[in-house]
Order: sequence, then C-alpha cells, then structure tokens
Amino acid sequence: MGLPEERVRSGSGSRGQEEAGAGGRARSWSPPPEVSRSAHVPSLQRYRELHRRSVEEPREFWGDIAKEFYWKTPCPGPFLRYNFDVTKGKIFIEWMKGATTNICYNVLDRNVHEKKLGDKVAFYWEGNEPGETTQITYHQLLVQVCQFSNVLRKQGIQKGDRVAIYMPMIPELVVAMLACARIGALHSIVFAGFSSESLCERILDSSCSLLITTDAFYRGEKLVNLKELADEALQKCQEKGFPVRCCIVVKHLGRAELGMGDSTSQSPPIKRSCPDVQISWNQGIDLWWHELMQEAGDECEPEWCDAEDPLFILYTSGSTEDVFWCTADIGWITGHSYVTYGPLANGATSVLFEGIPTYPDVNRLWSIVDKYKVTKFYTAPTAIRLLMKFGDEPVTKHSRASLQVLGTVGEPINPEAWLWYHRVVGAQRCPIVDTFWQTETGGHMLTPLPGATPMKPGSATFPFFGVAPAILNESGEELEGEAEGYLLLRTETSWLEVFKQPWPGIMRTVYGNHERFETTYFKKFPGYYVTGDGCQRDQDGYYWITGRIDDMLNVSGHLLSTAEVESALVEHEAVAEAAVVGHPHPVKGECLYCFVTLCDGHTFSPKLTEELKKQIREKIGPIATPDYIQNAPGLPKTRSGKIMRRVLRKIAQNDHDLGDMSTVADPSVISHLFSHRCLTIQ
Repeated sequence: MGLPEERVRSGSGSRGQEEAGAGGRARSWSPPPEVSRSAHVPSLQRYRELHRRSVEEPREFWGDIAKEFYWKTPCPGPFLRYNFDVTKGKIFIEWMKGATTNICYNVLDRNVHEKKLGDKVAFYWEGNEPGETTQITYHQLLVQVCQFSNVLRKQGIQKGDRVAIYMPMIPELVVAMLACARIGALHSIVFAGFSSESLCERILDSSCSLLITTDAFYRGEKLVNLKELADEALQKCQEKGFPVRCCIVVKHLGRAELGMGDSTSQSPPIKRSCPDVQISWNQGIDLWWHELMQEAGDECEPEWCDAEDPLFILYTSGSTEDVFWCTADIGWITGHSYVTYGPLANGATSVLFEGIPTYPDVNRLWSIVDKYKVTKFYTAPTAIRLLMKFGDEPVTKHSRASLQVLGTVGEPINPEAWLWYHRVVGAQRCPIVDTFWQTETGGHMLTPLPGATPMKPGSATFPFFGVAPAILNESGEELEGEAEGYLLLRTETSWLEVFKQPWPGIMRTVYGNHERFETTYFKKFPGYYVTGDGCQRDQDGYYWITGRIDDMLNVSGHLLSTAEVESALVEHEAVAEAAVVGHPHPVKGECLYCFVTLCDGHTFSPKLTEELKKQIREKIGPIATPDYIQNAPGLPKTRSGKIMRRVLRKIAQNDHDLGDMSTVADPSVISHLFSHRCLTIQ
C-alpha cells in the first residue's frame, strides 16, 4: 500500500481525510431543499462583507487577525507574498515572513498569565472505559508542556528537528505536540492505528530524531501493544541505515503501578487489567516518560520562530461555558486543528476521547455529551451513518440539552444522514456546520455560518474567510457567475474546485520534495491551487462537494458519481449505509457494484434488491442502475471510521491481494464480504 505524500504546515497557520465519494453529473443532479432559514439576515450580510474584504484586501484583513496574537518581533517586510502560477517560477506562500512568534506561547502562556484562564479546564479526558476520566487545566497543561520541553531539549532536540509521535488519544499526546512547538521542533504525528511499516516509513521520510510512544492501549475490546509495534518500526529503521537514538515511552496501561491515579494532571489508572502484555525494553534507547518528567524543571523559555518556520508534518489521509468536542483522532489534520491548536488558541474547554463510538455500547457519544455538557459537537458522516443504523432510541434516551451547534467533517454528507443528525441528534434546534476542507488546507474552506446561513442538507455553503474559490472544467476554463460575485463554470459531466489565492493555514510544501508539491497542486492549472474534488453550485450560490474527481466511474461513456449513487441508496428506509465501487464490465467498461448495510429490523432479499435498483433509476437514471448489490452487515473501516473503498474494490473483483491492512478496525468484516460476494462476470 503506497504512502500518501507528506504535508508541511506553516507555524503561522493555526481534511485532509481519507476516501470520499466521487464527482457528480449535471443532468441528474438536483440539491435537496433547504430545511430552515435564518432570522439573522444582517449577520449573514456582515459575514459576506467580511469575506469579500478577506479576499480583496487579504493583507488588511489578516493583519487585523494577527494583532490578536503575540509577536516577539513584527513583520519587517511585505505582509503577504505568493506565487500560484508555475509558469512564473517557483510556487511559494509567505505570510508575515520575518516576524517571530511561538504558537505554544500564544495558546498556553498568554491564556494563563494575560487572560487569567489558568484554572479553566482545557481538556476533559474520557478513556476507553466509562469511568476512566480526568481533567487538565490550562495551568497544569502549561507546566507539563514546559517540563516535557525541557526533557526534549535535554535529549538534544533543537529547533528544526523532527519528532515522531505514535500515541493514542491521551493527554500526553497534546503535551508532546505542544512541547515540540514550544522549542521549535516539528512534530510528525502518526495515527496509532497504523502499522510498524507505516511508522518506519514516516520516520525515515522526515528523518525523525526521536520517537514518543505508549506501552499499550485498548480501543474498544481490542488491546494494541503499541510499544511492540514501535520496536518493530525502529528495528526496520535500523536495518535501513537510520537508527533512532531515543524512544520515550508513556506508561499508559501500567499507570496504576506508578500510583498516579489521584493526580488531576495525569490520566487515571486503566480500569481493565492486562497482565499478559509484555513490554520489551531496549537499554540505551528507551526511556520512561514519567521518570524524565520527575527530573524536569517546570519553566521553559519558548523558541521564537519565524512566521514561515514549519510547525508540523502530517500525511494525507456566571455565564454558561462552551465545551467543544471534536471526535477526530489527533493523528489526522482535524485533530491537529480542532482538538489541539484551534480550541487552545481560543481558550476553550474540549473533550479528549480515547475510545470508539460503539464501545461499550452505541450510547457512548451521547452519554459523554450529557456528562460534560458538550455545546459544540463535530464528527464525521461515517460515524453518523454508523449510529443511524441503530435507530433513534440510543440517542433520544439522553438529554443532549446542552448541544447548540453540530458539525460534520471528513467527506460529503448525504442528505439522509444530515436530516437524521439534525432531527434526532440536534432535536431540530441545532444548526449544522457542514465543513469542507483538506489536510492540505489546514482548516475550513467552505462552511455555513451557524445561526445565520439558511441550511441545505449536504451543502458546504459558502467560502470561509480568505478563500477565493473557482470552479473549472477539465480544460481549465472558468466562467464568472452572477450570484454573489463568485466564479462558476459548468459542463455536462464534471466540475473541479480550485482556489485562486492563499490563506494563512495552507500547506507550504511536500516535505523534501517541493517539485511534487508543485506538480500535484499547481501544474495542471497554473494560477490555481487544485483541490482534486468535484464541486457543483446551485442558483443560490451554495457549493456542493461531490467527492474526489478521480473516484468517478465511467459507465458506457457516462461519468457517474459514486457519492450520488450512495445517497440514492440510503434514501431507502431499509438502508443505513452504502458504498459504491466500480467493477470491470465486458460491454460497459465499468459497472456499479454496491455494498449496503441494512437498518435493524430489515432483511436483505431479491425484492429489496429490485427496490433499490428501481430507486436509483428513478433518482439518477437508467444508466446508473447497478449490476451488483451485496448485503454488507459491516463495511471495512479504519479505526477512525473511514470506509476503506480500496478494499471494497478488491472484494468486488475477488482480488485477495489487499496490501497493508493494519488500519482495519475489524478484519472479520472483510472475510465475511469475500465469502458472500456477488457472482460477477468480467
């Protein structure tokens, strides 16, 4: 399995996600109607005015935002310099180059000392098992970050060095990444669901000097011996001529042995014992986190970094207080931006969740919402569809009265899942912020404004501040639309979304391979950043992301959107979730092979198969009629909940050469799908 390219984010910026649906077709596409209109029209008008200013006067707009941060030295030259056109030279983006700051200082020191938020809870930590909980205040977090910054410096880590982090969702993960930021080192976080081979390659790609990991952890019922995987990765690095000199290990499952359970600044002892776990130890390389922290001082002067110094490397795939919960793992860009840096920069209180939505039961998310009085809830459409199949009762049995705003991230959300999310989870009173962005963009690119924007199920709505979108055809032609002054170009088969100018959080390069950066994102259409996503826009100016352009299917010369077919399938009352892939066909070239997961209480039958085919013919057209529909009690997903469509393509073609399967949450699902696949013709 090939690795995705690495992306470097600038220190001045504060989905990048796995597979989603494909692009759309013009003739059959019609957006669902909006479900609500806002009474706050002046707020929407103000938003549009601010957006126009952010695009037309980016230096002035972002200059005002920059004043909210602490700068050790001001910007000595141009506020913004960039080139998006490969025909005019090297691609580059420079915001406030020469100005110096430190993001850790801004999100911790200033909140504690200037804003007096030291006693405010930064994170409520919820472990895998209900009852494994703790909290950490801004002051406690600052102390621990300073201590671990001193630990890293004592181990020889300096500004510009790369540090690999391979950990589950525990407080020490946040401490580690902020400590790297404090001393100017780049953190490269590797999702704890990845294999030892993936970890090895990521260490080698960015020449990491040090690895931070954990002894072991539970994810649902599954025990993961992370230290064993880390040891395998370091051995592979050694064999490839790159020995890592130090590995710092958090004693997570063995925490009870340390007598640390009474400390509010540490995760509590794990409730489930694991006497059979053997933690190997490499003398001279491995060091215990807790021992190093005991010897470290609790003050650490930050390293003042240039605004364009890199921050991290990441791969692609009295009054009532707000409690923000983004369910993403920090191993993904959503976790970087909306679990760590974004909430802390705003002095917010967040939930840090180690477990999974269905363990120990399907009530888990909603019990946590009630427990911590979560006000803003941000999750993925895959998680929503997963929970839909269990019906309304697991949700409605909980109060959820604290919820004010719901969000979605990771892939286009189908209208049926959106409506269920709005009706059941949000009780028809919470606006939904359906966001479009990528790992490469660092943060939201298209999003509604909660409480002001009339909502349309499945639409990412309007560009965010500083974002100047355009829609091109395959020839790169652009047509200026009338509505709101945004750009729009339509063809009968496909649209491609691009952006015309930079924003502060945009990636700066592919680490160690700037030529690849230029080729992937800028070379095809000089002057534009190319997202690779299909996009449509309706008469009201709302944007509809249809998914990856390269995930479209060509059936008898007609381009079909897998996302569109999936949406048509889940409109049927019996279908909870669907995934569509292509299958070779001797006449049509490609045909549709559909996997459907049924809601509880429904049975798969030939009659249901015909009903689903009829529904697709009526919703899209006869050309989209699937040749194969397979019952899928479960779909292969990563541990972060993403559907692994590459695996489904292999199953559809009966190809057992699956590649790296270390990220699969439940391998038994794949065996079941292979044994019950449809009889196909080539």
